[in-house]
Amino acid sequence: MTNLENKIDFAVVVAVKNANPNGDPLNGNRPRENYDGCGEISDVCLKRKIRNRMQDLGQPVFVKSDDRSDDGFKSLKERADACKPFADAVKKKDVEKAKEIACGEWLDVRSFGQLFAFKGDDASIGIRGPVSIHPAFSVDTIDVTALQITKSVNSVPGAKKASDTMGMKYRVDFGTYVFYGSINCQLAEKTGFSTEDANSIRQALVTLFENDSSSARPEGSMEVCKVFWWKHNSKSGQYSSAKVHRTLHVQPKTDAPKSIEDYEITVDGLEGLDPEILEGM
Repeated sequence: MTNLENKIDFAVVVAVKNANPNGDPLNGNRPRENYDGCGEISDVCLKRKIRNRMQDLGQPVFVKSDDRSDDGFKSLKERADACKPFADAVKKKDVEKAKEIACGEWLDVRSFGQLFAFKGDDASIGIRGPVSIHPAFSVDTIDVTALQITKSVNSVPGAKKASDTMGMKYRVDFGTYVFYGSINCQLAEKTGFSTEDANSIRQALVTLFENDSSSARPEGSMEVCKVFWWKHNSKSGQYSSAKVHRTLHVQPKTDAPKSIEDYEITVDGLEGLDPEILEGM
């Protein structure tokens, strides 16, 4: 049973400087943009980073990327089958028992939900999680710099290096992104998501880009500036999530912002609901 008695809404302000926060594989890995020219980070990308932080914080995670697999399993089915109580419940087609075991075993399952549907299995199991994450969008339109890179070494022995062999690399010069999320108490009851789990999510958000650096995202190029954490006084909440999220305003103070200091970040007051404001680490 969950002990989560309060609906939670949250918002995260992120600064990006000379980095590719989320490349689009259908567009040559160019940073994602919407039709208005604002930068975008997909909700899937954000959940991946949260899962990575869960793992770093010592929490059991079901959906691990291959480079972070620390249990020897290279597929979700292998990991699921290795949990014998879960595998036995699936074989017996005891769906409710399987859901209970999966939620008790893995934090990301009881947070975000999961669809267990593997080839050869007679049944699929769908779990709805209480934690929902929106995509992140930049406050302003972004400028994307494209760099041509040349091949400097042969990939295989004996090959002749062509000096004109080129690729492309992209970066966002600067952008301030905002994303929102919520934790639903009714769904938390079904998965067993607890107050302690909510604290794990909050800690993951504050430290979202720790251990996340790469050639596309050099260390220090992605920064969590502020996390706003609204804790309602009931399971259903005093206000809708949409109304709570609209209280956050991130406004540029100059025509061409170059840093997070060039923005004014304010929150409108809602009676009986003040956010906890956390600084990124």
